[in-house]
Amino acid sequence: MTIQLPQGPYEPRTTPLDLKPSGAALASRTVFSAAHVVADPYADVSPDDPAAVDWDATLAFRRHLWSHGLGVAEAMDTAQRGMGLDWAGAAELIRRSAAEAKSVGGRIACGVGTDQLTGPATLPEVRAAYEEQLALVEGSGAQAIVMASRALAAAANGPEDYLETYAHLLRQATEPVVLHWLGPMFDPALEGYWGSTDLDAATDTFLKVIAEHPDKVDGIKISLLDARREIDVRRRLPSGVRCYTGDDFNYPELIAGDDRGFSHALLGIFDPLGPLAAHAVRVLDTGDAQGFRTLLDPTVELSRHLFETPTRFYKTGVVLLAWLAGHQDHFTMVGGLQSARSLPHLAKAYELADRLGLFPDPELAESRMRALLAVHGGSR
Repeated sequence: MTIQLPQGPYEPRTTPLDLKPSGAALASRTVFSAAHVVADPYADVSPDDPAAVDWDATLAFRRHLWSHGLGVAEAMDTAQRGMGLDWAGAAELIRRSAAEAKSVGGRIACGVGTDQLTGPATLPEVRAAYEEQLALVEGSGAQAIVMASRALAAAANGPEDYLETYAHLLRQATEPVVLHWLGPMFDPALEGYWGSTDLDAATDTFLKVIAEHPDKVDGIKISLLDARREIDVRRRLPSGVRCYTGDDFNYPELIAGDDRGFSHALLGIFDPLGPLAAHAVRVLDTGDAQGFRTLLDPTVELSRHLFETPTRFYKTGVVLLAWLAGHQDHFTMVGGLQSARSLPHLAKAYELADRLGLFPDPELAESRMRALLAVHGGSR
């Protein structure tokens, strides 16, 4: 039956893709899905209150990702870190998810930041905040992902402050970490990270951190939505240091790679694309790069839609798709961010995801989309 969407009538699919779980690890690439959190829809909280999380549904979604052989990147931007989820909530999320990963044999890496700092901070305070979070993540048994820090961006006076801060932190790490460069399109407070708004100069500083501590860096995650820059950085990395793409616009080509290398993946778009992404990488594991591209290239239109400007609100579309797919019973987000995207944007996300066959139960997705339209006064 046709559904009337804001962009026009649409005939939903009746059959999903057949993407059954396979817990076997992926072979040719290391792939993390940055996972969202599920809010408690019945909590009596305001957008300014600490996040109320539905822990059962949140952990169930992580088991879903692990069941397909994906790793989970926890307490990252996709989990609304700094956009509804404060440090206390993130710390609890890390503890619970790391314990769950241990119980099921899932791979997990967790974000280390400085978001316990609530106002202007000195560089020593930034270092101490990073150390506190690093200790918690490593103590939980998870790999650490050192995230870009708003507090460091505000306190640093130039590249040397970044070099000194990261050198100090890497000396504290007991195991190699992933360094994350998150661009200002995801968080405007990170403008000028690494001490310069000139991306070439910033890149040089970033690479210097790695070159001075290659034994403490497992890899880097670049989230600049610039494929050429990622490839350039990838080719300049020391031997043994991986590149994890965070480019939600160009991931198929970056993961497939070229004759000079490839990127692994740590992506927010692999939250809704998890089963399909895992299937595609298994095809790549056989050496079939074209088959991999045939599967993943059509997903780019959906990803670019979800991550369109203002990019930081991509989480709204991610959670919408989780609800439509039946991974949670409601479309509510911590911080009230379910209101951050328009109805036309959400309706287009539904259409693009349905065309790809991402919904395990297309009838459920359609009925929920109709309910959302009705709430907005647009049901026809």
